[in-house]
Amino acid sequence: MYRTTYYAAHPEAMNGASNADLRDRHLVTDLFRPAEIVLTYSHGERFVIGGAVPGKEVLRLPDQVEPASAAGHPLLERRELSVVNIGDGDGLVQVDGQSIRLAKYEALYVPMGAREVSFSGDGSRFYLLSVPAHAAFPLRKITAADIEPMERGSREASNARTIYQLILPHTCQSASLCLGLTRLEPGCVWNTMPPHVHERRSEIYLYFELGGDDRVFHYMGRPDNLRHIVVENEQVVISPPWSVHMGAGTRNYAFIWAMAGENLDYNDMDVLDVCQLR
Repeated sequence: MYRTTYYAAHPEAMNGASNADLRDRHLVTDLFRPAEIVLTYSHGERFVIGGAVPGKEVLRLPDQVEPASAAGHPLLERRELSVVNIGDGDGLVQVDGQSIRLAKYEALYVPMGAREVSFSGDGSRFYLLSVPAHAAFPLRKITAADIEPMERGSREASNARTIYQLILPHTCQSASLCLGLTRLEPGCVWNTMPPHVHERRSEIYLYFELGGDDRVFHYMGRPDNLRHIVVENEQVVISPPWSVHMGAGTRNYAFIWAMAGENLDYNDMDVLDVCQLR
């Protein structure tokens, strides 16, 4: 069921790692394949990271097939799921007989215990993130009308951006998943300033709305030992809790950030001065 498994990394794994090693351990590629659901598994907070591109098909979220002890059980038996449509066309998500239409940038929270989840809609591209849950909260669609956008940064600093907090306690209940969408203004390339670390949560970044010749340089590692991964459109970086995470692109872009860990406090982070970075 899982195309790839990513194992949790120790900070010392950064020492001597080649660029190819970093990409193999932290970069998820080729998630969005026509008429397929592609799932990968990360041991960091046990994230399942996926993409679903229905086209003219109806794609069903598969039951578990691995490990053997889980075979035949619904994927969401003990998990919650977020779905975000990043495609230009509307899509339809069916959850245990309920149909929910998602336009571009709209999200759906699917609770633990859902048994039948499927995706359809030509032109839709669904980004999927799932983490273990301890409780089932209500199924909920999240739209722009539900969110008070956060304006951050400035054009002068090349980091003017709008943050949409899609799944956080003040917008949508969840057991441990936090998720949002950030869009950079034209002429802006830095996705977060100041850089920061949050030791109690792992974070997943999906970069999208990049052209074929555009790239994002995603920085990671301990503050005194930074490295980078070059990221293309619709690729994902797995950021460990001990790692700085920030990036700069060759043009403006959008990204979806997701966190899971010990708490749901968006502001639980250790902010760093740029001068601390090495």
